[in-house]
Amino acid sequence: MVVVRASGHLFDQQIEYPIWEPPAEVLQRWVQELGVGGVILLGGSTVEVKWRTQQLQAWATVPLLIAADIEEGVGQRFAGATWFPPPLALNAIAPVNFDRASQYAERMGAAIAQEALAIGINWVLAPVVDVNNNPANPVINVRAFGETAATVSQLTTAFIRGAQPYPVLTTAKHFPGHGDTAIDSHLEMPILPHSRSRLAKLEWVPFQAAIAAGVDAIITAHVQLPALDDTYPATFSSAILTEELRQMLGFEGLIVTDALMMGAIANRYGTTEAPILAVEAGADIVLMPVDPAAAIAAICQAVTSGRIPLSRIHASLARIWRSKQAVCSPPIIENAASAIHPLIESLTPKAEAIATATAIVRESLQVHQPLDRIHPLQASMSEASRPSRNLILVDDALNSAFLAKQVPAITYPKHCGYELQLVDCHTPSFHPSMLPVEQLTQPTLLQLFVRGTPFRGTSELIQLAYSWVQTLVQRDSLQALVMYGSPYVLESLVSLLPANIPYVFSYGQMPLAQSIALETLFAISPMSSSDKQTSDRRFTD
Repeated sequence: MVVVRASGHLFDQQIEYPIWEPPAEVLQRWVQELGVGGVILLGGSTVEVKWRTQQLQAWATVPLLIAADIEEGVGQRFAGATWFPPPLALNAIAPVNFDRASQYAERMGAAIAQEALAIGINWVLAPVVDVNNNPANPVINVRAFGETAATVSQLTTAFIRGAQPYPVLTTAKHFPGHGDTAIDSHLEMPILPHSRSRLAKLEWVPFQAAIAAGVDAIITAHVQLPALDDTYPATFSSAILTEELRQMLGFEGLIVTDALMMGAIANRYGTTEAPILAVEAGADIVLMPVDPAAAIAAICQAVTSGRIPLSRIHASLARIWRSKQAVCSPPIIENAASAIHPLIESLTPKAEAIATATAIVRESLQVHQPLDRIHPLQASMSEASRPSRNLILVDDALNSAFLAKQVPAITYPKHCGYELQLVDCHTPSFHPSMLPVEQLTQPTLLQLFVRGTPFRGTSELIQLAYSWVQTLVQRDSLQALVMYGSPYVLESLVSLLPANIPYVFSYGQMPLAQSIALETLFAISPMSSSDKQTSDRRFTD
């Protein structure tokens, strides 16, 4: 009933988040001695993760559920696989051609399931079925399929349908709905005033569709709904998890907590009480407790003392066992590594998956090219001025999977004569109000990477983006804007732009999205989609 987090990298010295990711010796003890039921992986290449999952399964007596947050494809978390744009990109395609948007969602589900199996992942923590009806939502945002219950329901169903032919678990999240929040539950507890009737008409509609489509698991939301439970958040509420989700909506699969180390929970309920409350409420799986050993001991003590009935544990174990039998096939054996699906024979992303990702990026792209700017954008330089600047704003360049030395956001402008300046949270002094005039009058291509950033928020980055756009427009030095991420931020920025400034917007931030956006802006002939999945090799030195 406990799922722990671990690094996808093979060696301890590669661990990126030591607070949450244990060294191999500790992880092995958790699996072999404590009997944790699953592991959620983050980081590493597909080849590394394939070996990592085999190692984990070899340690286990009972095969593990091995999960990953791969809402945007396996490549979102593990290098080498296909990386799709975020689901909200399909919301931009749906009004034009809903059937095609549904086909893309189904192909995404299929590709993610296939590539997950190829590296030993049997539990896909997707799709997000929250209705993102609050533009200020800092945590769901582009992770949602849309802004209406109807759109989210249909695209959710298509995604699940695409994944179902493959032996992986799918997961709808985050019940009872996280779409109408303006607070990041990774940091603190959102409180929603919604009535049960409102939830039934809006937030719960996509969950009902996911249940009808056969979704295997549902992850809870760390949100407080006083109309349903004035004491506990949804993750600890039997009124919400057992009475509403299990009994009223008829869900028979796995109820899974969102990560218990998130601030909304860890800051209020502590290390041992949180997992007990979750199990009491009806959760089958406790995801990422702060201290797994302490969580297990606390749950055992709660059963021994009579606080949690043994029947409550047995009911969850039956559901977990049923799920493991479905995805750890052929039938559970001693060494589960040999039971991994035959798709492990090839780790190469399928051409259809790459083509689907490319099509979604292209069809969801937003472009404004004034008639006097349809010629290729080029850097300008005179004896009296500095060369044009490629100014990139990103939250944290040191922790960015989509930025590296040879990604298109850097190499395309460099090929066209632009010099690079990169600004993130580690360069706080690079605010336009603190710079000399010559840096403000320098011709600038501005590239913004802005979307929801769990645990950090984006308000400071958004304000910095506003300041730069306003300043560059006032100084008549903004040549063009390229934005990757949130369409809600774009709406605010576009209102600041003169009509003669070209801009391009992409929901995706990965190299593929950068290539397509910059090809459009610079009028560069398209590359093959397989090249875009990694980086642009033509413009490297």
